[in-house]
Amino acid sequence: MAGRDRDESGRPRSARPRDALGRPLPPGSAGVPRVPNDLVLAPAETLAYAQDLLDRGLAFNAHEVLEAAWKNGPVDEQILWKGLAQLAVGITHVQRGNLKGATTLLRRASAHLAHDDWPAPHAIDVAGLVDYADALIDDLAAGVDVTPTRLRPRLVVLGVQ
Repeated sequence: MAGRDRDESGRPRSARPRDALGRPLPPGSAGVPRVPNDLVLAPAETLAYAQDLLDRGLAFNAHEVLEAAWKNGPVDEQILWKGLAQLAVGITHVQRGNLKGATTLLRRASAHLAHDDWPAPHAIDVAGLVDYADALIDDLAAGVDVTPTRLRPRLVVLGVQ
């Protein structure tokens, strides 16, 4: 059995190229550029980068950006960033046609985003994102056709950042 690609601490690396929906491609394939595992950005930069990726239909990559903020950010904001990362993963599952997985992740995202009485820091539109996730869950359950444009939620309150 071939050895797995691991970092210095023994954690697995995800070196295989991936398609636009985050699915692994055969080694040597052209794939979508990856988000570095050690990405550290200021919150405004993280949100702008993730929004750009969502707007381009790259929810899996947006999830990686938001996950980095969750894992590398302040402890008191981890639930918020985790909810944002789960929202992006839920959207990824919708894009892949995995409605059960999408519903599960969107429910988790909604719960994490609604965790506290915000106002959330960094102008994150928590109330709007909770409403977005809940409405998307309802529409998936009802069999509503979800267009790609619908899978581009606004992360921050427009006009604020």
